[in-house]
Amino acid sequence: MRLPLTILLTICAFSCLAQDGYNIQFKVSGLKDTTVYLGYFINESSFVKDTATVNSKGEFAFQGSKPLLAGVYMLVLNRAKQFEFLVADDQHFTLVTDRTDYVQNMKISGDRDNTLFFENIFFNIARNKEAEPFVKILQDSATKEDEKKGAREEMNKINAKVLAYQEDLIQKNGSTFTGRIIKSGKPVRIPDPPKRADGTIDSTFQLRWYREHFFDHFDLSDEALLRLPRPVYRDKIYQYLDKLYPPQADSLTKAIARIVAKAKKNPETYKYSVFLSVLKYQSHEIMGLDEVYVNLYDTYFASGEMDFWANANLKKNFKEQAERFRKSLIGKTGPNLIMQDVNLKPRALYDIKNKYSILYVFKPDCPSCKEETPKLLNFYNQKKFDVEVFAVCSDSSMRNMRDYIKELNLKWITVNGPRSYVGPYQDLYDAMSTPTLYVLDEKKKIIGKKIPSEKLEDFLTQYERIQKLRARL
Repeated sequence: MRLPLTILLTICAFSCLAQDGYNIQFKVSGLKDTTVYLGYFINESSFVKDTATVNSKGEFAFQGSKPLLAGVYMLVLNRAKQFEFLVADDQHFTLVTDRTDYVQNMKISGDRDNTLFFENIFFNIARNKEAEPFVKILQDSATKEDEKKGAREEMNKINAKVLAYQEDLIQKNGSTFTGRIIKSGKPVRIPDPPKRADGTIDSTFQLRWYREHFFDHFDLSDEALLRLPRPVYRDKIYQYLDKLYPPQADSLTKAIARIVAKAKKNPETYKYSVFLSVLKYQSHEIMGLDEVYVNLYDTYFASGEMDFWANANLKKNFKEQAERFRKSLIGKTGPNLIMQDVNLKPRALYDIKNKYSILYVFKPDCPSCKEETPKLLNFYNQKKFDVEVFAVCSDSSMRNMRDYIKELNLKWITVNGPRSYVGPYQDLYDAMSTPTLYVLDEKKKIIGKKIPSEKLEDFLTQYERIQKLRARL
């Protein structure tokens, strides 16, 4: 029977509308009469997106009018992950399996991406079983070297199979989410350095090339890579910054700018790459890297670049920390501190005329200070450098401060932080915790910060050596 054109158009329109949103059907043998959850990942955390009721036949579905964000999702039962699957472009599909082994019994219909995803899992399971006897040989300390050599050769063959399988999948299905996941973990092969006209080799070529091509297989603008079981997006950025650049503020700031430029094509990856970088350098053990945080705040938050998602309260918190960092960056002139000593006499940091001033913030009952103060005292008493210590006690009790001075026989300048004539020291220096240590030169320029006391001698020796070299240039 031929249907009128208007009815055909209506059916077509209804069919198109029916594919909106998501409709993921499940049938799991051995699972019945219970409640399950649709979980998903964001960076290092997992969340619940939807709930479904399992009938007596093990059938249930997750449905919604709006499409899900692409990523790896999981079936959750009794707060425990049962298995993972993909959600990408096709969000109307069916998964049929058995509770005895969810993965090995998995059958997919209606979604090419999940078919590829599970085929890759099946392939890797088979290769792992194939490798088991050779792994045992390599782990057995009693195995002879000839046997281990043979086992290594067999392992290399298995690894070659895996790489060939992955490469074939990428070539044929590189645009699928499965293909993009596998490609994101593909290593970049660094070429040999070319020879110059005189036959010499540029020793910096490979590092420069690797920096330029590090993200060739990893699309920083693919927001689906943010929703994987492992934080691969974060780890990739951290590897780039930690392994390929020296811990110097200028170099790292430029490196982050290159990352953000690649991520900026997508608002979510743009936001995340900036936020991740800010968090990484908000608190750092390496001296001088707080300047990276200040640079990031100025570029992306003070400028208004992140206003499309950062609210006023977040910007306020970032600003307060950036301004505190800014006042006490390496190379800046440290603000003056004026506070009362045990005799209630005002003492000023700027009154110190020694070649070096050490600003030391401590608390008498702080466990870390109890370890650090004797080390600083030992350095001070050796008098290998023209140095004076300006010790700021964060405890408001004069009695506690006086007892501490007497107990350790402290000869340096000790003042009470809360009894300040110039405002809170925490606003003038980044000293929110104890112990905190700064090194200033004779002009009160900050030359070092948060250096362990046992490293002060090495630091000042190296600093003076560099200063002498600079003076000769």
